[in-house]
Amino acid sequence: MTARDACTGREVRRGRRVLILLSEPKIVAELAKATLPSRSTIAWDEWIADYGRIRDAIAKTYPEIFHDFNARLWQPGGFHRPLGARKREWKTETGKANFIAPTSLATDIDIPPEQRDVVQLITLRSNGLFNTTIYNYDDRFRGIYGSRHVVLMHRNDIDRLDLKEGEMAALTTAVDDGIERRVEGLRVVAYEIPEGCIASYYPECNPLLPLWHHAEKSKVPAAKSIPVRVRAHSGGNA
Repeated sequence: MTARDACTGREVRRGRRVLILLSEPKIVAELAKATLPSRSTIAWDEWIADYGRIRDAIAKTYPEIFHDFNARLWQPGGFHRPLGARKREWKTETGKANFIAPTSLATDIDIPPEQRDVVQLITLRSNGLFNTTIYNYDDRFRGIYGSRHVVLMHRNDIDRLDLKEGEMAALTTAVDDGIERRVEGLRVVAYEIPEGCIASYYPECNPLLPLWHHAEKSKVPAAKSIPVRVRAHSGGNA
């Protein structure tokens, strides 16, 4: 199979197949076959039987970057996808890296300071998560073990919102668009985070993010700034 590192490197890896588990390509292929049984032009079963066919399709689609994908993959160390920043090549008018600060989100739902019952939710990844695949329930980066159903809060916010560390809470998105967005069963954890901000894990908190709440140009979901209300919840333990 193909492995990709954080520096755009590609190389081949060998692993042991576990029959009771489905690979991510297999899951995607089965979803596509079930959703588009008569309209798809892709030979999904052939792709899953031989990942080399997927790489051939990638090479055909992006020949400048992935030409001879299957052959180059077996070179010692694999190969790197071209990345201008690595060579300090910036395709800008100045020839330098340009940083542009956005004026606001496409649909700005920032909350006035006087609404003290609303806090900004930051969604996080853990070291036991890759993309949307959860491999374990621990986050050694932040000292969280045994469950991802937690909400990290400043102690002052815990007291101000009449909560207690260790009790269960529910988050509700603080927007008025006619849709209720709610995630329950999160254990309150005191954490060193700025007051007025809380944090919880992605993808568990995805239901709280409105589809229209995104960056103005890139359309990236604004998952680091979701206005929510936190309330005690008597549901099950996390």
